[in-house]
Amino acid sequence: MNTTNAAPFRVGITPDVLQSNGQPIFGHEVFDILNQPGIEWEYMTSTPEISPEQVERYDAICAMLTRFTPDSLKTTHPRLKLIARFGVGYDTIDVPSCEKAGILLTIAPDGVRRPVAVSAITFMLMLAHKVGIKDRLTRAGRWAEKSDHIGTGLTGRVLGSIGVGNIGAEMFRLARPFDMHFMAYDPYADKGLMASLGVELVDLETLFARSDFLTINCPLNSETRGLVNGRLLALMKNTSYLINTARGPIVDEAALYAALVSHQIAGAGLDVFEVEPTPADNPLLQLDNVVVTPHGICFTDECMQSLAASAFRAVVDVMNGRRPPFVVNA
Repeated sequence: MNTTNAAPFRVGITPDVLQSNGQPIFGHEVFDILNQPGIEWEYMTSTPEISPEQVERYDAICAMLTRFTPDSLKTTHPRLKLIARFGVGYDTIDVPSCEKAGILLTIAPDGVRRPVAVSAITFMLMLAHKVGIKDRLTRAGRWAEKSDHIGTGLTGRVLGSIGVGNIGAEMFRLARPFDMHFMAYDPYADKGLMASLGVELVDLETLFARSDFLTINCPLNSETRGLVNGRLLALMKNTSYLINTARGPIVDEAALYAALVSHQIAGAGLDVFEVEPTPADNPLLQLDNVVVTPHGICFTDECMQSLAASAFRAVVDVMNGRRPPFVVNA
């Protein structure tokens, strides 16, 4: 427990949480969690990855997408005790380096469960109703062409998911009123949970072949990197859609582009890309049958406030000698 005579518990917040007007994306009210005796917090200097100097400066770092690499820990005076992610994915953090240095890494699954699940369904609805194409037709005054772009009804269609963890399960819960058939591939799935959700577990090839809307809800790791490739995309129906709100490198973008331009699949909804920010000349951005967002479709006030609250509570727990929830590394 910090005392008035103890050194302050210094907290750095990565600057990628600031809007263009300099205001935090999660508002100011949530800072009440940090604004207590013993804690000093500040926004950090903008860097692509956490530096050794920052590791020496802070007791805790609350990070959005700033990377933490082995080079970040090339210091003989590490002060850092905690990295608290504003999110659930941690592919930007070198976990073995954290473990070696005795640094806790926490995530915020409760903050993203509902917002990201809603985001996947948002993409599904936009693609089903061809909102992107119809938006462009309306703006151009081309109303007469609307009959050329008939959408896809959801009743009886197959909603598929690669992965049925925290987010995937919530997506299926939210999709119940659409009267769809639920299907998933997940070798680690809780079979009892799948039965309660009405999700049919199948192999990967069957999932690609039968899904009308195939969503990606798995983490990026050695097993999933490049998982969605040309071979699997070739199994999909030419009326089907791929939706990725997880991580870009799970999908082979070149193979996806080829499937889209050849009309092997009907379209895609992408919030994430192999390289982020994705270059403006990425050919996927030129396609009419693709809806894209900048790794931020889930950014709502609800989502951001929940993520910040989770990260800030982890800071308070560690400062007071308590083990926070949602620790990634032992």
